[in-house]
Amino acid sequence: MATKDIGPKNPVAKTNDMVVDYVDHRTGMKTGLNWFMNRNIPAETSWFQTLGFTAMALFGLQAITGIILAMYYKPDAATAFESIRVITDDLTWGWLVRGMHKWGASAMIVVVFLHMGRVFFFGAYKYPRELTWVTGSLLLVMTMFMGLTGYLLIWDQKAYWATVVAVNLTASAPVLGPYLADVLRAGPEFGPNTLSRFYAIHMLLIPGGMITFIAIHLFLVSKLGIAEPPWSKRRTMVEREKEEAKRQAARDRLPTGRTRVPVRAPEHPPLRTPAPTSSSTATTPEGGGS
Repeated sequence: MATKDIGPKNPVAKTNDMVVDYVDHRTGMKTGLNWFMNRNIPAETSWFQTLGFTAMALFGLQAITGIILAMYYKPDAATAFESIRVITDDLTWGWLVRGMHKWGASAMIVVVFLHMGRVFFFGAYKYPRELTWVTGSLLLVMTMFMGLTGYLLIWDQKAYWATVVAVNLTASAPVLGPYLADVLRAGPEFGPNTLSRFYAIHMLLIPGGMITFIAIHLFLVSKLGIAEPPWSKRRTMVEREKEEAKRQAARDRLPTGRTRVPVRAPEHPPLRTPAPTSSSTATTPEGGGS
């Protein structure tokens, strides 16, 4: 039988354990990670359920490559296009980082749409996962808006006029449309301030919102669990039992959970006769007088 005593730990392992214990005693980190990572999942889970994680991984890729590009990009109407050319042609591996950021944005939008379609067709938006569906829908909107704001940063003719069309469509929306278009344009017309506004929204506002809602989304997924696919045997069995209970209740003509009223009503107790008074005449069982 092998022993578990493998000798004293080296100083690095001891220091690592001390740091982990120090943080865990003050934050409960181990309990939180155990609750988040170690949970039961349906037996029939397949690769379709990994689309959400794929979208989150692509978001992480976009964040890393975006930070690198922001170190060299100049959000100014006079120098934006030239800074993009320098990143692509002159910087070491600049073309690779920009290509990963560009195609990663398209891939993220496609994956988020596929993830949302999978959730819809699997019925994972139903009770009790309504809020999970709402937060995911907001993440889809922010992902598309992230692509729109990033498209203008190239500041060429194609990006400029495509953004003009998109903002004009936004302005045609009732009530809030014109105000939202003015906010996006940073004024009544497109100009240098529009580029700075889109850069701030693309780099600060939308990423902050996406990080917040991704955290809420992951919390809800961990709390409520992964929805079972439609072909799940356990799900089919549970739904069949519920349907059979409803049919039995309908046959009994009673709501589920109520008890049946007895068919034969209980007999009424015999009526009590009043006691004879002292002035009354005693009677015989046959009703005659004494």
